[in-house]
Amino acid sequence: MPCLDISTNVNLDGVDVDSFFKEATTAVANIIGKPEKYVMVVLKGSANIHFGGNKEPAAFAEVVSMGGINSEVKKQLISSIGSMMEANFSIPRTRFFLKVFDTTLAKKLSKI
Repeated sequence: MPCLDISTNVNLDGVDVDSFFKEATTAVANIIGKPEKYVMVVLKGSANIHFGGNKEPAAFAEVVSMGGINSEVKKQLISSIGSMMEANFSIPRTRFFLKVFDTTLAKKLSKI
């Protein structure tokens, strides 16, 4: 079950985020190879985020998934979600950070 959790310093009050949720859900499902019905998207606005020493629009996001993550998937997630953040919330791709974590990899490493 993949989860995309996004925090941004952009104020989202009054912003129609429904299309973003649909777009993000579809992208994560397609890129990771999981059904949309298992994808969770969390979006928090007005977070206290300073990036590069200033408060210009920025975002931090994390994708956690049980499997389906490799280096190509990470690249696709960064590109796709970064583009969505820029298009929907005017957050430059250079001010967006994405952390990707596969829980099954952590399990495998703990057994070593």
